[in-house]
Amino acid sequence: MEEEPTKTFEDLEAWKAGRELRVFVFRRVVPILKDLREFELSDQIKRASRSVTHNIAEGHGRFHFLDNYRFGSQARGSLNEVLDQLITCHDDSLIQEELYVSGRDHFNKTLRILNGYMSWLKRSAKAKDSATAPTPAPPISNL
Repeated sequence: MEEEPTKTFEDLEAWKAGRELRVFVFRRVVPILKDLREFELSDQIKRASRSVTHNIAEGHGRFHFLDNYRFGSQARGSLNEVLDQLITCHDDSLIQEELYVSGRDHFNKTLRILNGYMSWLKRSAKAKDSATAPTPAPPISNL
């Protein structure tokens, strides 16, 4: 009988979507920003896109639903930072419309999956709390 491999953050759909976004940023956006000598914006969008997957991975390692949820919230904040930086790139005519739309599509997909994962974490935490919470004492009747 084969033993099932240990599940890691790499199995999470939210992490996979965040990774796709990060790879998109590194392969498609950052080279353009470097060519235009937009080094600060290039550094900001790289750090924000890395932060999405870093936070999902760190949350997964916490093994507590609400701790994991908090890291998901941080990842969502970083994800929105990536979107703002893509908007800045587009507004400043640093990237073409097609690249901006593609980046926005990556953002929307990642956000949808991350929100679903966070909802599952919250529901799981509530279910665990209700399963382990002591049963309330029955009301005392007046004699």
